[in-house]
Amino acid sequence: MISPMIPYGIAGVTWYQGESNAKRAWQYRTLFPAMIRDWRGAWNQGDFPFIYVQIANWETKTHPNFKQGTWPELREAQLMALSEPNTAMAVTIDIGEAYNVHPNNKIDVGRRLALGALNVTYDREFANSGPIYRSMKIVDNTIKVQFYNIFYSLAAKDGKPLEGFTIAGSDRKFYKANAVIDGDEVIVSCFEVPNPVAVRYGWEDNPVCTLFNTEWLPATPFRTDTWPGITDGIVKP
Repeated sequence: MISPMIPYGIAGVTWYQGESNAKRAWQYRTLFPAMIRDWRGAWNQGDFPFIYVQIANWETKTHPNFKQGTWPELREAQLMALSEPNTAMAVTIDIGEAYNVHPNNKIDVGRRLALGALNVTYDREFANSGPIYRSMKIVDNTIKVQFYNIFYSLAAKDGKPLEGFTIAGSDRKFYKANAVIDGDEVIVSCFEVPNPVAVRYGWEDNPVCTLFNTEWLPATPFRTDTWPGITDGIVKP
């Protein structure tokens, strides 16, 4: 479907897809960046901008064709594609609808895509995304999480306590965690996990996520661990 358009010039791409690949999220880590590189090679116009949407929250258990618990891994694969040059990602984890895979709020989707395009295409130096996980450190019985793209500080939606964080020890059992903003970090802890080793945020198909920056752009879901997931190694259609 793309080949007939290749003789024409191209300024860039906006891309919104991924739901149908959720059951093969591990494969998407390779497939999606490969498609970006293939299109750029086919047009032979260099690394033109590629701005895409990270799939929104949705209650997958309402639909028999989707495997529950795979959407976080697909979002993770999309996050990894930011390693490709001249890319940007619009996070929509806060504006999906539990029972509508095509949420009605297209205005914020378009605005966030536009912010990414302005940054990548026109080098505008302003907030183009919410916080992105950078690193973590274990301090006593807590884990302190650091981020990129803070612009200009971290914030909780509506000023309420943070939601969406879970924490685990070496047994790999995750518990709902207390999370508190401390400057440019989030401190995560849980009474049931006295010796934590890993944190996850928004690691559900339809999570409640309330971490933003002060430009009111949402943080992308993430995990600090690399433990095997539901779709690891699954490549069958």
